[in-house]
Amino acid sequence: MHPAFSVIFLTTLIGAGQGLFLALITAEAFSHMGGLTIQEHNFYSTGSLLSLGLLVAGLVASFFHLGHPERAWRSAAMWRTSWLSREVIALPAFMGVVFIYGLLHYLEWNPKVFGTTALPETDLTLMVGIVGIVLCFTLFICTGMIYACLKFLQEWHTPLTPINYTLLGMSSGFTLATAFATQYSLEMTSLFGTWAIILTFAALLTRTASLLRNKRIKYHSTMSTAIGVRHSNIQQKSQGSMGGSFNTREYFHGMSTVFFKSVKWIFLLLVFPFPLLLVGMGLSNDASILLVLAFAVQYVGLIAERWFFFAQANHPQNLYYQTI
Repeated sequence: MHPAFSVIFLTTLIGAGQGLFLALITAEAFSHMGGLTIQEHNFYSTGSLLSLGLLVAGLVASFFHLGHPERAWRSAAMWRTSWLSREVIALPAFMGVVFIYGLLHYLEWNPKVFGTTALPETDLTLMVGIVGIVLCFTLFICTGMIYACLKFLQEWHTPLTPINYTLLGMSSGFTLATAFATQYSLEMTSLFGTWAIILTFAALLTRTASLLRNKRIKYHSTMSTAIGVRHSNIQQKSQGSMGGSFNTREYFHGMSTVFFKSVKWIFLLLVFPFPLLLVGMGLSNDASILLVLAFAVQYVGLIAERWFFFAQANHPQNLYYQTI
């Protein structure tokens, strides 16, 4: 498939925003249970603003993928059967909850919702955060299932697709939260950094599993089944026209094999070992610049990872358009 950078930026930006919001809720939950020092409202409101900024940036990037942006609202009409429509609904809903969560902290309006001898006291912001968590994971699932539901693209048709979207988004979000927390609390920085390392390791395992799976795929469609000729030696000499077409532009990445393989190793290095090393060094040396660099390096790697994810998908129609 031909990777569209608008979709690449959409998925990587909203993933980081989702992960950052989950980090904020994690911190508030730990503080609520007495595991962490209670942070000022400014910490949560500023973090929510940063998360919302990433979500808005991703949403804006998605409009560059539309031929008629003014008709974007119609994409939500098929929510009963389309994962894309569900994502279109889940994203603004999640953005609304992030905005409300940040606004409540900014206004420092956080009353107790309930609390008895049988049930623990629960703040309003924590209740809003729980709703946000549900919408956050709903959005992760919708985004991943847009690709995982396509049976004819065997590289994507696996549960590992939504799992990787979720873990990579959470990993980048917690790495960003680690850098963000250096301005507020060393205790919070250590918490986020530890989770960033755990999530990055988990993402490495599942992404490696998907690469190994895709390497062993036995394709259902072959040149023989494509043209209905049973022969062991079939070669295409021409695509039947003098130049390129929509099919050759949109369903193939157009890069050399060397470039394609290079991108795989680039993202494997930038998304996993380099950020782990930088986060570890940043936490041990209390160096905020290394933590900021860890997120920057990982995000560049995620762009390469998402490019590879789209480019690796081998559309069956390419059986007809292998030679230009």
